[in-house]
Amino acid sequence: MQQIIQDYGIFAIGLVIIFAFIAGFIDAVVGGGGLIQVPAMLINLPKMPLPTILGTGKIAAFAGTSVAAISYAKRVKFNFYILLSIAFSASVASYLGARTVSSIDTNQLKPFILVLLILIAIYTFFKKDLGSQASKLLSVQKQIIFGIVTGIILGFYDGFFGPGTGSFFVLAFVVVLGFDFLHASAYAKIVNCFTNIGALFVFIKNGDYVLGLAIAMAISNMSGSYFGSKMALQKGNGFVRIIFLVIVSIMIVRYGYDVFK
Repeated sequence: MQQIIQDYGIFAIGLVIIFAFIAGFIDAVVGGGGLIQVPAMLINLPKMPLPTILGTGKIAAFAGTSVAAISYAKRVKFNFYILLSIAFSASVASYLGARTVSSIDTNQLKPFILVLLILIAIYTFFKKDLGSQASKLLSVQKQIIFGIVTGIILGFYDGFFGPGTGSFFVLAFVVVLGFDFLHASAYAKIVNCFTNIGALFVFIKNGDYVLGLAIAMAISNMSGSYFGSKMALQKGNGFVRIIFLVIVSIMIVRYGYDVFK
């Protein structure tokens, strides 16, 4: 940690830790914290290798997501057959995604993701009742099957690319499984913990992390996650829906910049 401070300065490290708090707060409500945390690290730690940034950030994100998951678990009722089926499939897919990251050109995916995000924003904005309450009465068997497919797709995405995974999980649980936004966020936090574990196996094994910085960011991220999950539980579906639209809009701007720069 001392070497990192010497290399980049206490101000840059402080900014990274502050943004970790903000990322934890946003991620606890609706996902997408990586859209804040990763760019903050890239800007303030420009000489740090990308795998090290991703690995260090993933440790912090896992800590924060775990806090949010525990907060939701105390207040939201889960179907553990559905939850564990999705979580297991997503973690395996995330591990495979992290293993294949070097062989995939993620820049080729950005135009597709940009179009997808725009469609998601339009759909969510105009469908005012989306996620206000549970909307589908699927059998548990169908929820498990659809959930596993969703977990595999988004888990793999989280392993090799990642930004916005939590938000994608939230929307998938609302649209595909018929959850309300609050329950979708709760399920997404648990599943995201498992996808983080899958990816972390690879990053830690390869030594792609800075332990001291990861611990400092993790503490900050956990604090943000605690307050974010508490606010989401207090304010309910309407609040989560608004934050979801804000985060998707930020994602559109970010991917739009990457595509058209």
